Amino acid sequence: MNSFGMKLRYSTFGESHGVAIGCLLDGVPAGLKIDEVFIQSELDRRKPGKSEFETARKEDDKVEILSGVFEGVSTGTPIAMLIYNTNQKSKDYTNIKDIFRPGHADFTYFYKYGIRDYRGGGRSSARETAARVAAGAIAKLMLGELGIEVLSGISEVAGIKAERFDYESAKKSIIYALDANKEDAQKAAILEAKNNHDSVGGVSRIIIKNAPIGLGQPLYYKLDGVLADAMMGLNAVKAVEIGDGILSASIKGSQNNDEIRAEGFKTNHSGGILGGISNGDDIVLNVYFKPTPSIFKEQQTVTTTNEEVDFSLKGRHDPCVAIRGTIVCEAMAALVIADMLLLNMGSTMSGVKKYY
Repeated sequence: MNSFGMKLRYSTFGESHGVAIGCLLDGVPAGLKIDEVFIQSELDRRKPGKSEFETARKEDDKVEILSGVFEGVSTGTPIAMLIYNTNQKSKDYTNIKDIFRPGHADFTYFYKYGIRDYRGGGRSSARETAARVAAGAIAKLMLGELGIEVLSGISEVAGIKAERFDYESAKKSIIYALDANKEDAQKAAILEAKNNHDSVGGVSRIIIKNAPIGLGQPLYYKLDGVLADAMMGLNAVKAVEIGDGILSASIKGSQNNDEIRAEGFKTNHSGGILGGISNGDDIVLNVYFKPTPSIFKEQQTVTTTNEEVDFSLKGRHDPCVAIRGTIVCEAMAALVIADMLLLNMGSTMSGVKKYY
């Protein structure tokens, strides 16, 4: 499947070393002001080559809107966007043409399809996520008109955990660190791994502010389930927590329940979601990224003919994929919330009558 969403549905296309990548976003209401400068600024946050903490591959990631917008406003028809690939070095991958890279999708893609694009992983490459960020930027424009905000930052790198979550500070950090007091140690861990031809994992923390009560379609399109689905569909993501997540399994119900007063919930252990439906509190997620599998140490693997070999990887890769990944998490969260808003409009007859 290359599509996601129900009322607001997007599809992406393209490969890491193909001519271009892009997306088709269907279901955007007519009359939304399309701020192309904002869309480009979101892509700039995710694009590679900005610092020593990212891959050296430099892509401008200039987005071109092909359809669905007239005189700066959405027309209600599908919005197509294109991003050309301009800095491929496909020759870096010729030595792995017949080799499965450990930790990558090479093995599974080959046995599923009988063919694989070995140039940077093809469709399985995180390069595809630029298209998701473009689609997510339009979702953010929709949410912005309703006062809903999606923020993120890095809460953990190589086991170094933030002790506070400052989303404004994260905007100014080159690694989107939520805790400025931990940022230098997190940077050092990334560079140490990089200098040792290795990589580290990290955790992105996402918060959705001002989402209304009622988002989510039980039982089989729950808000937390769809958010988890969206995050688990990203490259290198291995786990997702909603609210307190794993901690909830080790505490008592009296500690985990969010008591309610007239002014609202006293705590937010649930992460803003109860029964798969938003409760009006901040929606909080933690997304766990594994270490980038592209490392430059000699590794053991097999070829497409099952011959055992040792090999060393070439190319340009992120030493910590979570850094740029947190921007993609924001985009996916925005797409889910925008989709849920559109779905929720018809959940009651009063809502239908309000329109008609």
